[in-house]
Order: sequence, then structure tokens, then C-alpha cells
Amino acid sequence: MTAVARPSRTVGRVFEHRWLQYRRTFRSSIFTSFLSPVLFLTAMGLGLGSYVSESAIDDIGGVSYLVFLAPGLLAATAMQAASFEATFPIMGGLVWNKIFHAMYATPISPRDIALGNLAWIAARLTLISAVFTGVIVLFGAATSPLVVLAIPAATLTGLAFAAPIAAFSATQKTPERFAAIFRFGITPLFLFSGTFFPLESLPDAIRPLAWVTPLYHGGALTRGLSLGTLLDDPMLALIHVLILIGFVAAGTWAMIRTIERRLVRG
Repeated sequence: MTAVARPSRTVGRVFEHRWLQYRRTFRSSIFTSFLSPVLFLTAMGLGLGSYVSESAIDDIGGVSYLVFLAPGLLAATAMQAASFEATFPIMGGLVWNKIFHAMYATPISPRDIALGNLAWIAARLTLISAVFTGVIVLFGAATSPLVVLAIPAATLTGLAFAAPIAAFSATQKTPERFAAIFRFGITPLFLFSGTFFPLESLPDAIRPLAWVTPLYHGGALTRGLSLGTLLDDPMLALIHVLILIGFVAAGTWAMIRTIERRLVRG
């Protein structure tokens, strides 16, 4: 019994550390995590959306632009929040304050450190996604009660980014390369993975690229749940879920290995 319970306790200790850190700094994240996406949804969905022509509405499934945009922006917000949580805090724990080295000197293992950080990121994403989903409902941008399931779908989308990015962050000694991740990775995906317009409007040569990015699959899930159309093609929905789980599993394995190598080397 003790051998089974210990890993859950040690992972919980890492989670508790991240929670205590957040309690001291949460005020600085309120705008970027909660208010900024809401303002973006208001500007793009209500502002720009009022200029979308009838022909364009037909192209996005016959719904208003706000209804089309909101679930895609939910997935994109989870991606952005997860990417930040998986960069500076991970490298900081290994390089700047070396808190992960201090943890490693206790019964906490590299696996516990990786899983505890991912558990914290999942909790943060769930909170952000729940608040954003509530805003979507208040805006009248959800047409199905299944929108509540968009919360775990958005969280899964964020984790599909967080795990592999955290694995990369664990290999870095300075933060310079993080700018490249956001500039050449996160931002293009935000713009060209179906968040603001249907993937079918992109050139044929570019569309297949979306299938190898988590945001497209996450956006498809959150939009299908918000519109109530996800189960129109259950097999396609399952494919979206499995691809996201694949990203999380592969990223988690890599994160454990890279953190372990950094801690063993000292």
C-alpha cells in the first residue's frame, strides 16, 4: 500500500509547490489569462463579426461569426497559457532557482517533478477554460449544452502543447529560444489552425499541415462540442482525441527523460 501511495504524494508535493508560487503571483496573470481573451472575443466576435457578410456566414456553417470564433479561441487560449507555463517556470526550476534540484535531493523523483508540473498546468488550464466557457455561454455563443465538455477538450489541447514544450525547456540554460517558439510556432498556429476562419479557406498545399498540429484538433473538438455537431462524425472526433492524447503521451515521456538528465548531471 505504501509503495503505491508514495508516488501520488510526491507528485502532490510538486503540485503544491506550483500552487503556492501561483498564490503569490496570480494577480499578474489575471489580464493575460482571463481578461485578454474576453476582450479579444468581444472585439473580434462582436466587433468584426458584425461586418461578416451573409455569404461568409454560409462558409462557416450558417452560424454567426461569434459562434464560430468563440470555441476556436477557447482552444487557442489554452494553447497560449500552456505554452507559457511550460517554458519559463520549467527552465527556472532547473536553472535559476534550482528548486527541482532541491526536490530531487528528497524522495521526489524526476518523474514526480514532471508529472507534478503537468498536473499543475492541467489545473490552470481547467480554470482558465472553465471561466472562458462561462463567458462563451453568457455571450450566447454556445448552441449546445455539450459546450461544458469543451473545458476538458481545451485542457487536453493545452497539455498537447505543454508536455513537448516542457521537454524542450528542460534542455535550455537561457530563455532566448523561447521567443522563437512563440514567434514561429504559437503565433502562426493561432492564426492558421482554423481559429479565425475555416481550414477549407486555406490553400490546398497548407491544409495537411494543420493535421500535424494540436490546435487544429483541439479547435475541432471545442467547436464541435459548442455547436453540438461533434457526434455527426464520431470516428473523426475519436481521431482528434487520439491525436491529442498522442502528443501528451509522447511529450510527457520526453519531459520525464529530459528533466531526469538535467537533474542527474547537476
